[in-house]
Amino acid sequence: MTGASRGIGRAIALHLAREGARTVLSARDTDALDHVAAEIRVSGGRADRMALDLRTPGAPRQLVDFAVQTFGGIGIVVNNAGATRRGEFEHLTDEDWSDGFALKFFGAVRLTRAAWPHLKAASGSLINISGSGGRTPGSQFTIGGSVNAALLSFTKAMAEVGLRDGVQVNAINPGTVRTGRFQTRLAALATERGLALDAAERMFVQDQKIARIGEPDDIAGLVAFIASPAGRLLHGALIDMDAGATKTI
Repeated sequence: MTGASRGIGRAIALHLAREGARTVLSARDTDALDHVAAEIRVSGGRADRMALDLRTPGAPRQLVDFAVQTFGGIGIVVNNAGATRRGEFEHLTDEDWSDGFALKFFGAVRLTRAAWPHLKAASGSLINISGSGGRTPGSQFTIGGSVNAALLSFTKAMAEVGLRDGVQVNAINPGTVRTGRFQTRLAALATERGLALDAAERMFVQDQKIARIGEPDDIAGLVAFIASPAGRLLHGALIDMDAGATKTI
């Protein structure tokens, strides 16, 4: 489980642990990972963590080796790590673009490659957390939309490999979810418009033409369903869990 220290990743890790999964948590923030692992253990679950930067080419294999050594195998991989810089296109540098792809795309590719033999052995499940921007790009999200689109294409390609190798492969496209990054954006909007936070949120929902702001637990519940026996018919699916943000067919 990558990107497990906060937000959507933390919620997924906690939910899978409640369902009985033995979880290996990864992110760059050691202290935050320790807190999540402690939450799981206090609730009776089993968890360990490895802090590393998945932008480093050798880090994904280190994580896979650690997971296998810790729990004996790998049955579920959730690629959730990675955030990209927003902003006007002409202000985004080559370094911004390279960094955006380095973690969310290449980190996922390398982790999938390293974990694939273990997923094959377990008839396991690969779930990529992409994002609605991959199907509905926006002018402030040129990097994120491009990275997410690449991850969705990778998911479809690996789903075909998964048919051969007995591995379930799917992707989830969250829309706007109540994470720390969103709260920062909302606070900036509230200040800009001179509104209280709740009023700014209502305006955001109305302007974006969505049902509501998602919660991390919404995404976590879908991950748990996909990886469960009840969700095994899902394969090669790119699931928009975005409160209606994606308007295209």
